[in-house]
Amino acid sequence: MLRAMSLLFLMVVSMQAGAKSILVTPSVVKQPMTIIDIRTEAEWRQTGIVAGAIPLTFFDAKGRYDANAFLQELDKHVRKDVPFAIICRTGNRTTAVSEFLGELGYEVINLQGGMVELVKQGYRPAPYRP
Repeated sequence: MLRAMSLLFLMVVSMQAGAKSILVTPSVVKQPMTIIDIRTEAEWRQTGIVAGAIPLTFFDAKGRYDANAFLQELDKHVRKDVPFAIICRTGNRTTAVSEFLGELGYEVINLQGGMVELVKQGYRPAPYRP
């Protein structure tokens, strides 16, 4: 309970300070928040996903993207004024996408380190099932 309260405090302080990034840990992904996995389907199949995460690709395998199509799909799963998190493989893509979404008014949290960091800390992803 104390750990969950500390995490919530860290997230609130980070948002107030303008820093909308936190290092991803197994305890972070167990919090009751929506997580959007912006990796590609091939990545989801290879490593699995965070249990309960919503797979929603932003960049394709060649680095191309359709921001409008992504936003239309994203808006089916989140509200701009309710914090949610995004995750990718290492945190590089989520850094760019979280800045983009933040500029549009979304309350987004970048999970720094991505799936690589999460697995390194002992998290076992759930299998991806389309």
